[in-house]
Parts: sequence; structure tokens; C-alpha cells
Amino acid sequence: MEESIQFAKKFLEDLLSFFGLNTDVYATTNDDEVIELQVPSTHLNGFLIGQHGDTIRAIQFMVSTALRNNNKEFTRVSVDIADYKKQRADRLAEKVEGWVAKVKSSGEDYTLKPMNSADRRIVHKVADEAGLRTESVGEGRDRHVIIKPSEEAASD
Repeated sequence: MEESIQFAKKFLEDLLSFFGLNTDVYATTNDDEVIELQVPSTHLNGFLIGQHGDTIRAIQFMVSTALRNNNKEFTRVSVDIADYKKQRADRLAEKVEGWVAKVKSSGEDYTLKPMNSADRRIVHKVADEAGLRTESVGEGRDRHVIIKPSEEAASD
């Protein structure tokens, strides 16, 4: 795992240097064994994040692909630039808490708009912590989450 972390860190630093950005990348792993790469705030934040985070997801995909293509121990990779993803996840978690409250008070399912896999994971986690069930349905860009009352609430 350590070799994969160092490879991913170096790959991202080299990639950023192509844009004239010589900065340190901070690499850690979390409990889910995801390699987390953090890039501190720079003058290129907007460029590196992209509209709706599209560029940051593309960078993350490149790092993941490089790991796989170089026969490194594969694990998920998360790239964050200037805490963009963390702040976005915090805002989404707040919204999910509101949706959870609606489901608990109404006892009815709440269907969300389609979202990417990282956002769906946040929804699943927050709803699970609140004691509710979730289900991802659909495929590709249409994949979305349904937040459902707990089994006990559904049987009352």
C-alpha cells in the first residue's frame, strides 16, 4: 500500500508540474483504504477544480488509471484541491440531514436527483447514521438514491 501511496503522490505532483505548479501533495489513507491526495490552495484552484468539479474528477481518474497501469496495489483514490471536495461534502451532508428529517416526519420515501458515486456514498452514510435505509437505482448518469424509512417505521 505504501508503494501505491508514494506512486500516486509523485504522479500527481508530476502532473501538476506540467501546469507550472510546483507544490507538495499531501498523501494519506482513510479507514476505507482510500488514498487521499490533498493539494493546497494555489492560484490555479479554479482551473484544477473545473466547472462542477469536472477537472478534479478527471485528475482523480488519471491517477487511478496510472496506478492500475503500473501494476500497483489498486485502491480507490480521492484527489482534493484546496478542500473543495471536503467543503462540498459538508454542504451535501447538511442537505441530507434535511431530507432525512422529511423522511422521518412523513414516513415516505424521498427520491433524490441523479448524482455521482462520491455524493451517493455521502447520502448512504448520513442516512444510515440516522437509522434510515437507502437504495441506489438507475444506471450511469441517471443513478440516484432513494432515502427510505427504517424497517421499524415502515412496519408501524
